[in-house]
This record gives sequence, C-alpha cells and structure tokens, in this order.
Amino acid sequence: MKQVLALKLDTNPEQYQALLETVETFNRACQYTAGIAIERGIFNKLALQPHVYGELRTRFGLSAQMAIRAIAKAVETCKRHPGISITFAAHGAMVYDERILTFKGTSEVLIRVLAGRILIPLLYGEYQAARMERIRGQADLVLKEGSFYLYACIEMPVAPPADTSNGILGVDLGIVNLATDSQGASYSGEKVKLVRRRMRRLRAVLQKKGTRSARKHLVRIRRKQSRFVRNTNHCIAKHLVQAALTAKKALALEDLTGILKQANGSSREMRWLLGNWAFNQLREFITYKAQAAGVPVVFVDPRDTSRTCCRCGYCDKFNRRSRSEFQCRQCGLTLDADLNAALNIEARAAQSDSLMCRSASLAGWAQTLLA
Repeated sequence: MKQVLALKLDTNPEQYQALLETVETFNRACQYTAGIAIERGIFNKLALQPHVYGELRTRFGLSAQMAIRAIAKAVETCKRHPGISITFAAHGAMVYDERILTFKGTSEVLIRVLAGRILIPLLYGEYQAARMERIRGQADLVLKEGSFYLYACIEMPVAPPADTSNGILGVDLGIVNLATDSQGASYSGEKVKLVRRRMRRLRAVLQKKGTRSARKHLVRIRRKQSRFVRNTNHCIAKHLVQAALTAKKALALEDLTGILKQANGSSREMRWLLGNWAFNQLREFITYKAQAAGVPVVFVDPRDTSRTCCRCGYCDKFNRRSRSEFQCRQCGLTLDADLNAALNIEARAAQSDSLMCRSASLAGWAQTLLA
C-alpha cells in the first residue's frame, strides 16, 4: 500500500530563493520541452532527448539529471493530455530522484539546485518519523502556501485480512451528522457547520475590505478551516475503522459520485452546504485507514437509502417525516433517519459480490449468508 509523506523544508532566505529559482527554471524547461514534443510529434522520452537535452543544459542551466527529469515530466504530461495546449505552472512540482536528492539521516536532505547542492533541515511530526526509513530517495518538491515541502511516496506493508465474520458495518454519510453507522454511533457535523458559517461571514467582511492585511487574514482563516475539517475527518475515519475491527465487521459506504451535480436546482443554502461538505475527503480517509487495518470496504448505490424502510423494504419519500425522523407508512417503524439509512446500506452491501470476494476471510461468511 502506497502512502505519501509530507516533509517541510526548514529553509533560510538564501536556500528558499535558490529553490524558487530552480523550480521556476525547471518548469520553463518543461514548457519548452513539451512545445518541441508537440511540434515534432515525439512522445517518447528516449526519442525526444536528443532534440532538447543540449538546450536544457545550456539555455536553462539544468544539471544532467534535472534535464532528464524535465523531459520525463513534459512527456508524461503530453501523454495525459493529448491534443491540447500544455501550460506548466511557474511553481509546479519538481521531481527529484536519488541522483539529485539524498536524505542525510532523518533530519536533513541534500538537494540539487541550479548553483549546486545545498543541505536543508527537515521538519515533520511523529507520524512521518515512524515511516522515514521507508523513503527510497525519490520525492516531489512542492511550493505550498509559501513553504517548500518534499512529498515522498513510500510503500507500506499490506495488513492481513481482518476478521469480518460478524458481517458488515453500514455507514451513512451526511451533513448534519457527518457519519452514522448501523450500530447507532453518530458523529455530529454541527461543529464543522458552525465553523464554516463563521468563516463564510468573516470572508465576506474581509473580501469587502480588500486591504493587504485583509488578504493575509483570508489566507490564514482558509488554512485554519482546512486543518480543522481535515482533523475532524481523520478522527471520524479512525473511529469508524476501529469500530469495524472491534465488531469484526467489514465497512460499507455510499458511492456518492456525482452528488454535487444532483444539487443543481436546490436552494442556494443547500448548494453551499454540499459544496463545502468534505465527504470525498472523509471517504478517502476511511478507505485508506481501513486498507491499512485489513478491513474490506465496499461501496453501494445510495439511491433511496433514506426513503426505504430497513425492516419491510417499503420505499416512499413520505417515509422521511423530517430530516432526523423516519417513520414507515406501511409497517409503522419509527427510527432515526440516519440510522435507518445506515441499516439499508448494510443490507445492500450484504448482497455485494465485490465484498464477498474481497478476501479469504469473507469467503466463508459469504457462503453462510447465501446458504
């Protein structure tokens, strides 16, 4: 399983300027290389190299390996976007490999810039520290919000399949409650919503003011909100995966692809809520944490999960008496609406072939289910 570690570079002003010039020059070189590749119809790295290598070395001042990396990035971009004009951002990511980047222990990195090699201290937390030994030399240099980071991809061992003999834990994702599982546990999104509303009002005031200080404040609150939401989603994902492990169950989530398009025609407030709902981030966090723990995850069709009775299967939009209350018009079942949806997700996942075939541990449970 692949993971990405973000390592901040603790640069001084001279080192920062050297990295900035290198990144800008590298991306100009990529732009030149992509232009030659498109003009001559050459989209193979080895075939393109004789046409651009000398110019990259003399005109742009790139080292030999930097030139090779620029050619590789340009060719890969052209292949991903055939037939369209390619534009490289001035501060786009720069790819480093073990020939132009060397980690010195776990606290410093020796990195190649236009003028030579410079030694820069690294800043990171406990999470990264426990995985530093897995870095194998290749990383992307990224300029993010005024600071340089190295994004290093590492290979983590795949966990053995967890015991899921007790079935499935269905999870309903929402706005008022960010997540509700089929065991009745609920994770409120009220605090997240309050933070977002407060930030929206503050942004409106600052944007209207338009001063330099206001713009700096806008950047700070955007980062603060992003960190808050990300931390909340991490905590919820961690609790859900741990609940599945404790209950010896697999996880089932809704496939919410395209939900924003479905919001067209809704009220402005609803469109804002959905547009600011980080459900995709939460789903990704749940998925990778479950994979790391060996817990299978299956995605099911969310259609009518909130309108269908989890006991008798009767579906009617009037079953949903309010946002929080579900009452079946056929059998009379009264239940929390989010819990009802989570139970329906669990039931749909129980019939999923993709889940049944996910691991050897699930195969035995599937046979029992189908018997």
